[in-house]
Amino acid sequence: MKNFDINEDPHRRYNPLINEWVLVSPHRAKRPWQGQKESIANDDRPEYDPECYLCPGNVRANGVSNDKYDSAFVFENDFAALKQEEILFEDNGSDTFFKARPERGISKVVCFSPKHNLTLPEMDLATIEDVIKTWQKEYTELGAVEYINHVQIFENKGSVMGCSNPHPHGQIWAQSSLPTQVEKTQNNLKAYYEKFGTNLLVDYLEKELLLEERIVVQNDHFVALVPFWAVWPFETMIISKRHVTKITDFTTDEVAAYAVILKKLTAKYDNLFETSFPYSSGIHQAPTDGKEHPEWQFHMHFYPPLLRSASVKKFMVGYEMMGESQRDITAEKSAQMLRDLSEVHYKLK
Repeated sequence: MKNFDINEDPHRRYNPLINEWVLVSPHRAKRPWQGQKESIANDDRPEYDPECYLCPGNVRANGVSNDKYDSAFVFENDFAALKQEEILFEDNGSDTFFKARPERGISKVVCFSPKHNLTLPEMDLATIEDVIKTWQKEYTELGAVEYINHVQIFENKGSVMGCSNPHPHGQIWAQSSLPTQVEKTQNNLKAYYEKFGTNLLVDYLEKELLLEERIVVQNDHFVALVPFWAVWPFETMIISKRHVTKITDFTTDEVAAYAVILKKLTAKYDNLFETSFPYSSGIHQAPTDGKEHPEWQFHMHFYPPLLRSASVKKFMVGYEMMGESQRDITAEKSAQMLRDLSEVHYKLK
């Protein structure tokens, strides 16, 4: 019987944020690939596209014209997933199999820049800081709405992630309930806090900083790392070093440092396969229910689908759908690959 080697042998890793496991099969990273290859998106875009419904001054699909904006621009989504209207509903709680209830909320689009041909790693720090301040403003204003208990800030980048428009933008969905993934995180953060009297992510980050195995990039205020329990091949998480529960807790210095870490991490992503790296990213922070949430720690997830090259992505199928999440490349290996990359965008070399 051989000794366990975490870098070579199949094993499971536990995710304490959502109380789930991931199967890691590092030996499978050596298998040949003869499967699906994605087309590489053309990154040769103009600074202004007259056909783009997000560019300044252009008319959107509903006939409304955008402002001729020169910084971050926010508008309510023309095809919102949530509606603000209050709906009369009575739930007698008697149905076991056919439970449903109305969900009320607000959906917004955030254009990061008026320039159609930029992504976050290509923007200057002042522009990224402006995006962060816009997120802070929207979190405050939407969170203050009486029926809003959660504000989800996120970005889908790249057509492979379902992004329908290449103009640099993200979205904000604010709603009355905690979404499923956030509720899982809330429950586990709270259980840890009640058991140990400390914050789960603060304690986790302290240990990660000591080990330095999965750190990608850091500065005085933030760390970008590959979580021990990462599912996606090059998944990362940004965590604030100081205990802050939400984006509005940031000092001026922290806003600047957050902009730097976003630019450096996303530049490393692009440099990995020298392509505009697709991902879904999202901020997790305290609910806006008016309660204190010391169990929360500000963090941001990045879930990129690419696996071996700009054209080969990770599929969540078969075992992942029927059993549990699975990955081949270890978190430590992907962290090393990202860490060793330049922080200067490949287009500038």
